[in-house]
Amino acid sequence: MNTEAPLSDEERATLEVTLPTALELCRLGLGTLIDIRQTFEIEMKGAIPGTMHIPLFEVKRMLGHALSEDEQDILDAGKPKDMDVMTFFTMINQLHHGRDHLLLCICNSGRRSLAAAALLRQMGYGKALSVAGGFQAWKKLQPAAPLAAA
Repeated sequence: MNTEAPLSDEERATLEVTLPTALELCRLGLGTLIDIRQTFEIEMKGAIPGTMHIPLFEVKRMLGHALSEDEQDILDAGKPKDMDVMTFFTMINQLHHGRDHLLLCICNSGRRSLAAAALLRQMGYGKALSVAGGFQAWKKLQPAAPLAAA
């Protein structure tokens, strides 16, 4: 499966899980949320507590995958995370094989996380899934901030 080509509905169905399901899997100790957004996106929009941060575009570049012009622009917009190939594989192997966890990829909207889950599966991590709706869905689940007293 080519991670650059649009996924069919059938491929999407095998790679995607809803946010409530992902959160329950994490609560039960069966999965770990992996935030694949770039560092500056997390700094601008906010972090999801309890996630592991592994930026997708940096991983793709480390592995020798060509980045699209848009991906390169996003990568260039921020400071790279200090991660090398060994660190990446150590982190993923500890989760996937060591703890027998589902790798629950989450991005801003759920589109890039589909590509990340497909990439991880191509690399032999069969328990990689994408969280539908991404950070935007997570943000909607958060209680509204209380209004400041006048």
